[in-house]
Amino acid sequence: MTRPHYKLEAWKSAMTLVSGVYQITRSFPKEELYGLTSQMRRAAVSIPSNLAEGAARTGQKEFAQFLSIAKGSLSELETQLLIAADLGYLDRKHEIFQQADRVSSLLSGLHRSLSK
Repeated sequence: MTRPHYKLEAWKSAMTLVSGVYQITRSFPKEELYGLTSQMRRAAVSIPSNLAEGAARTGQKEFAQFLSIAKGSLSELETQLLIAADLGYLDRKHEIFQQADRVSSLLSGLHRSLSK
């Protein structure tokens, strides 16, 4: 049996984003392990997790609520990526920024489709 979220492009892209965040944070300074690294990983994991939970709910209104939470987590992550860049841990041209933009576009499209 396939789960409903497995079919969502937004969920698939969010999973890719999580992998990217884990990969880049491995190179962050050790003193950031319980700070920025942990915060970024938590925010990234929250995005596909909320998509999965929302997709498993029975109503569109519930799904939209979890989608909203996922969008909030993405905004949190994008802010943390900028902080990491400002601290010199990450280049602002790193592909992770494009991955985050893609997830943002997909979440917005999904939200629009639920609003119809």
